[in-house]
Amino acid sequence: MLDFGFDKMALIGAVALIVIGPEKLPRVARTVGTLLGKAQRYVADVKAEVNRSIELEELQKMRSQFETAARDVHATVQKEFNDTRASIANDMSTFGDAASPAVMTSNGLAPHPVPPAYKPPKKNWRVKRAAVPAWYKQRNGVRTHAQSGAARVARFRPRRNDGSAI
Repeated sequence: MLDFGFDKMALIGAVALIVIGPEKLPRVARTVGTLLGKAQRYVADVKAEVNRSIELEELQKMRSQFETAARDVHATVQKEFNDTRASIANDMSTFGDAASPAVMTSNGLAPHPVPPAYKPPKKNWRVKRAAVPAWYKQRNGVRTHAQSGAARVARFRPRRNDGSAI
């Protein structure tokens, strides 16, 4: 950038003082400083935008390389899978029906029955809680009523020998 030393800055200040005058010089200096700051911010924003675009281009290149590598791996795995499937089918055809899983029935060979599809259990906790009898809840200490904090403290407070609370 420009190289301004102290002597050059003093010369520019003296000329500005003579040309502009002492009354308007502070306002002009403030305006010049404001415009210089805006220019510096604009240059910094442009630099940041250029850096972002360069980084974006690099990321796009890396993304395309990653996608091609993923496609290559997928194609290799698919090819190996198809080759293995073909060799298994070839081996199975040489053994014939003896290799297929079957169950002996009165009619001859029959394939294994297909198990029923999984159905998740129904989660209805209100029905489950209501289905438990009250005597069972009492015996096992299941709380059936809400109790306030003070009542809970009074319930578990140690007792005196005469039976009253401390």
